[in-house]
Amino acid sequence: MHKSALIIFVKNPVLGKVKTRLAATLGDEKALQIYHSLLEHTRKVALETDVDRYVFYTDTIGENDDWRNDDFTKKLQQGDDLGTRMHTALDIILKKHDKAIIIGSDCPGLTSKILKSAFRKLNRADYVLGPAEDGGYYLLGMKQNSKALFEDMEWSTKKVLDETLERIWKLEKTYALLQTLGDVDYAEDWEKHGWVLE
Repeated sequence: MHKSALIIFVKNPVLGKVKTRLAATLGDEKALQIYHSLLEHTRKVALETDVDRYVFYTDTIGENDDWRNDDFTKKLQQGDDLGTRMHTALDIILKKHDKAIIIGSDCPGLTSKILKSAFRKLNRADYVLGPAEDGGYYLLGMKQNSKALFEDMEWSTKKVLDETLERIWKLEKTYALLQTLGDVDYAEDWEKHGWVLE
């Protein structure tokens, strides 16, 4: 068992249930196709990172999907909102590991180099965050969990990163930042990253 763990939050890839903002302009089938591409990219990046890897699904655990049981431990997300689900997942994993990083599955700019840098930064800082262009974050890493970072947060707003950093400061903890990346919510996000829509 590694001292470091990577937690990946994924949605079950079901038609009409993923990338709904993309689907509004491109249709459900194209949105699902794009989400499959994002999952494939996230999986590749994770496999290039030598840590223990966990996949947390929204609805049901994919038994025979592309996340091979040899490479990923599979679990279900628990909780009514994103904050509760993240906090619970980190609680579970930090009982077994010294460091944990949590990511989503919609960031085409993410690389294994960035993940490795994030784990290194946790040698010196209490928390590490990857700022997203929309004001949130695409990565959060820590050595010790804190409910204060997740409770009563207005998720999916431009204030999430700033609010999180302020809460870390109030806890008198330290943090390190990674490079800013964009995620894919709309068709122009997908095209901006040079990913072609067929």
